[in-house]
Amino acid sequence: MEWMPKRSLLTAAVTAALAVPAWPVVAADLASAPVTASGVAQADAFDGTVEAVRQTVVAAQVPGAVVALTVKAGDRVKAGQVLLRLDARAAEQQAGAAAAQVQAARAAQVAATREYERQKQLFQKNYISQAALDRAEAQYKATQAQSAAQVAAAGAARTESGFYVVKAPYDGVVSDVAVVLGDMAMPGRALVTLHDPAALRVSAALPQTAATRLDANGGAARIDVPGLDAARITPTRWQVLPAVDPATHTVTVRFDLPAGTTVAPGSFARVWLPGASTDGARISVPLAAVVRRAELTAVYVIGSDARPLLRQVRLGPVSGDQVEILSGLRAGERVALDPQAAAKVR
Repeated sequence: MEWMPKRSLLTAAVTAALAVPAWPVVAADLASAPVTASGVAQADAFDGTVEAVRQTVVAAQVPGAVVALTVKAGDRVKAGQVLLRLDARAAEQQAGAAAAQVQAARAAQVAATREYERQKQLFQKNYISQAALDRAEAQYKATQAQSAAQVAAAGAARTESGFYVVKAPYDGVVSDVAVVLGDMAMPGRALVTLHDPAALRVSAALPQTAATRLDANGGAARIDVPGLDAARITPTRWQVLPAVDPATHTVTVRFDLPAGTTVAPGSFARVWLPGASTDGARISVPLAAVVRRAELTAVYVIGSDARPLLRQVRLGPVSGDQVEILSGLRAGERVALDPQAAAKVR
């Protein structure tokens, strides 16, 4: 016998051991499961945001320093309740000056009225001419108009002084207070944000095809709000806005939540709509039956001769221990539950 080095003998022994085939698995002993079909259509999910139907950013109409702040974030307020006050000393002085001018105008009007009455009596006795009476009448009407103008100006001054007191427009909850004492409020600057928690909705951007599906099947829409201890919510009504976003080709759909839903505006929500087709059945198999090799996703299908055959499939969403098969299988076929054992069947 030809002499060989010890290392070569060891390599040959290992190679021979690896070449020995494993004990074959009998096809009859292979565990399998049927491919099941469900008539429930897949639901499509879309991200949305909870909004308040009435949410207001209260701003100042006049400039002024904040001298009183009576609310904070989270407070519940009533309609007409004072939220904050601005420095209104100059406006109050102007309102006082306007009131004094009103008194002066009314005094002038009283004097002009009496003068006009005397002139009419003198005219009736032919002591004055028609021209003198006309001048007295014109003076009387001018002072009357001036008095009315002063009254209107005083009312405007009082109204403007009221702008320095910011009040709640309706019953609601204060979401945010954007100023502190001493801040300078300017017209248009946000001061307080509040919303009405009694009326909430979910706004979601949906593709045009999904929005069309909603028109035909809107009653089947459901809403999930994470953190809300409730099942999927059924909206009371929905509104598809008529404008389409030219960049994303989506439309905004608003779903009104039932009364009594307690969730903060701005929360994440998920809108579920029925699938595009409710006629086709969903094919699913146990998740354990799926084998992945590199870029190949497949299952072992038990053929008519009870032997497994590797077949490529396309997977859908996973639900529990089941996975949907989008293509590659038919209902009624059987798949091997142990892909490793199926690969050893000879």
